Amino acid sequence: MIEIQNVFKSYGGIQALEDLNLHVAPGEIFALLGPNGAGKTTTIKLLCGLLFPDQGTIRVAGIDVLRDSIEAKKKIGLIPDEPYVYPKLTAWEFLELIAGIYKLDNGWAGKAEHYLELFELGSVVRAKRLLESFSHGMKQKVVFTSVLMRESSVWLLDEPLVGLDPKSIRAVRQLIVDHARQGGAVLVSTHVLSLAEEVAHKIGIITDGRLRFVGTKKELGDSLHGQNTGISHNGDLEEMFLKATLKST
Repeated sequence: MIEIQNVFKSYGGIQALEDLNLHVAPGEIFALLGPNGAGKTTTIKLLCGLLFPDQGTIRVAGIDVLRDSIEAKKKIGLIPDEPYVYPKLTAWEFLELIAGIYKLDNGWAGKAEHYLELFELGSVVRAKRLLESFSHGMKQKVVFTSVLMRESSVWLLDEPLVGLDPKSIRAVRQLIVDHARQGGAVLVSTHVLSLAEEVAHKIGIITDGRLRFVGTKKELGDSLHGQNTGISHNGDLEEMFLKATLKST
């Protein structure tokens, strides 16, 4: 459902991604892990057509993102690392705008109301407060709602838990799991390693624009254990991640 083949991307002579190959199947949750500046956000921006590769092929739900970016974007639900909203709109006006852009049927309103209540935003939205008065976490919930009401098959999540309260974090984790169970594909970039450990079917570790490892947590542990790193087969993912990124620098 997500296919990246031999992708290169540079900025002003600096190689941001080098020969990136990545595949996320339907029903799969893939956690992309790496330090700051490793290439995680660049990967997500390439997938949703906000950036274009210097070389390589990118497909989402079988659609070539370079050749037909509009059709590809219809399949994508993007949660960026910053909740971009129009501050002079109310939350409901923002959701109406999204519904209009994506030409959703009339059922979108009921879905939006359901998720707003899930995120405990119903009363705030009914009060018709402008988005400029919302906290970072509240804006993030509105953006989540705008994605969830569209029922996109592919989710691209860039640090989705930033600013969320514990109850909403728990809800988002369950939503991710449910989406995959229903056949959707999820690519999540996160520094919250507990999220990756709890929900991801596969883990990718990227540093300096290169994907150093792809596999399960157990396979990562086995690989590091075989390199005499002192990591046990069933060790803590945080410890594994630190060892893996240290060895690749």
